Amino acid sequence: MALRDQFTDELKTAMRAGDAPRVSTLRMILSKVKDADIAARPKGIDKVPDEEVLSALRGMVKSRRESVDLYRQGNRPELAAKEEAEIAVIEGFLPRQMDEAASEQAVADAIAETGAASIKDMGKVMAVLRAKYAATLDMAKAGPIVKAKLSA
Repeated sequence: MALRDQFTDELKTAMRAGDAPRVSTLRMILSKVKDADIAARPKGIDKVPDEEVLSALRGMVKSRRESVDLYRQGNRPELAAKEEAEIAVIEGFLPRQMDEAASEQAVADAIAETGAASIKDMGKVMAVLRAKYAATLDMAKAGPIVKAKLSA
């Protein structure tokens, strides 16, 4: 089932259940997908592929995590809780992220594959990681791991 269909089905289910926060978050997701579709039309793309939808969802999660930090600093726990609830709904549609050990192994494999020897080769390693593990590896966490392994 395509992600768009999942969003629509989940929205219908949440509406029937009267789950207002979930309905709101799902509508926000659908709006973001629609915006991406509209932005892609000049390129001749009617609907963006699921990979781009997942990327948009990751961006939504990232911005909400930043908001949670700001709300906590501003002593607004009710707003932080609302953002965390939205994060939980959005993450339900994202593939599971690699744990620390799997991330380390993926980085080691990418270094071996590229033959990287110094920090100058970090771009090559990151490109391989992005190509192979874009959906399941958090690139923000992979960068420091790559840097540490290439610096050693």
